[in-house]
Amino acid sequence: MKAAPDAKTGLYGIIGHPVGHSLSPAMQNAAFDTLGLNAVYLAFDVIDLAACLGGVRALGVKGLSVTIPHKEAVLSFLDEIDPVAQKIGAVNTILNRNGRLFGTNTDYAGAVSAIEDVIPVKDRKVIVLGAGGAARAVCAGLVEKGAVVHVANRTPGRARALAEAFGLNWSSLDGIGGFGAQIIINATSVGMRPHEDETPLMDASVFRGALAAMDIVYAPVETRFLKEAGKAGCKTINGLKMLIYQAAGQFELWTGLKAPLKVMEEALTGALV
Repeated sequence: MKAAPDAKTGLYGIIGHPVGHSLSPAMQNAAFDTLGLNAVYLAFDVIDLAACLGGVRALGVKGLSVTIPHKEAVLSFLDEIDPVAQKIGAVNTILNRNGRLFGTNTDYAGAVSAIEDVIPVKDRKVIVLGAGGAARAVCAGLVEKGAVVHVANRTPGRARALAEAFGLNWSSLDGIGGFGAQIIINATSVGMRPHEDETPLMDASVFRGALAAMDIVYAPVETRFLKEAGKAGCKTINGLKMLIYQAAGQFELWTGLKAPLKVMEEALTGALV
């Protein structure tokens, strides 16, 4: 039986609003327990970021995950930001270094790791659907790995802004038919429960000839986007893979230890039942 928390217990958590649905506590606490660490990870529903981060410094909270809607707003409250996170414009991970809060982003590496479980991205033609914080993180990871990326979004102006930030091509959603994508990624929330019947790609013919498709949405695990990709012959990657890899990256930054991926995946699967 795990010992009860005490004055030496390391406190970690996730901040967001709402955050009660988060699966991160299951993964991170399983990892802490497996490696015998005296640490606990909790979910904190936060509206007032300034007050929250003041409390983090005062109480010595060692690390935080950051989720919707705070990934972009949190940047202005941090003491130091990783250059890649700064370029992405979003932080999903905070480390407390003796009262100085350092922000970074594990989403971009997590996305690429999830894809490369199935297919290498170097020199592949990849369409990223979306232009928000998640899309920016995915694009950053793909560019770092040498992919040829095309950004498409319902609002062309946002697609252009993202593309220009990373030196990419862009278009509206109806302008991607001739790109010849080998990998297609949904980096939007379209298709998330309770809107399972929706998809960002109304013309499923775009999947023809593609090798793989990934959806960052993980509820439901198999979205309409992935079902249509699978029917077209694509290998499919669900949002759980990115969730696991970004969480593992956070764990390793906080602890300096190798994350127990299998344990974290089993905990995530169990939390979904």
